[in-house]
Amino acid sequence: MTDHSDAIAAFDATIALAKGADAAFAALQALTEATVGAKLFTYMTVDMPAELARRAYSSDPQNYPASGTKPIHYDAWFDIVHKQRRYFIANTIADIAKVFPDYALIDSLGCQSVVNMPVVIGDELIGTVNMLDVDGYYTPERVQMIHDVLAVPAKLAALVAARG
Repeated sequence: MTDHSDAIAAFDATIALAKGADAAFAALQALTEATVGAKLFTYMTVDMPAELARRAYSSDPQNYPASGTKPIHYDAWFDIVHKQRRYFIANTIADIAKVFPDYALIDSLGCQSVVNMPVVIGDELIGTVNMLDVDGYYTPERVQMIHDVLAVPAKLAALVAARG
């Protein structure tokens, strides 16, 4: 396993001083880029009573601005991420197109693979960390690294963001 101690230490130092969603999720983005890698990184919050997902952070605010919303669709993606609380993984644009209507924009940004990581706190799904990169990027080894390195920091960033 690769040693990510420097990246984790940098995240720890940054998140300790972070105030607000932008700072918290920027720290998580930096950790993601230093360890797993992602051409596009976003964080979506979940509002189940309103059946809306809201983009709280984006590494590409021009194409995917923060505060953008989309309705929650009850589909295969929902079952995997919301009900089963497992990572959604697609490694081709064809697989992305099956669940994301904005697949053409995703493809135009050079992204053809995705991992959506559910963030669950207190048995409640509060959001998803979304990492996108080139075709075939999210190998089983990278997905395991996401689990091992990013799962707990994602929860911490979400809590710091919610605190304001």
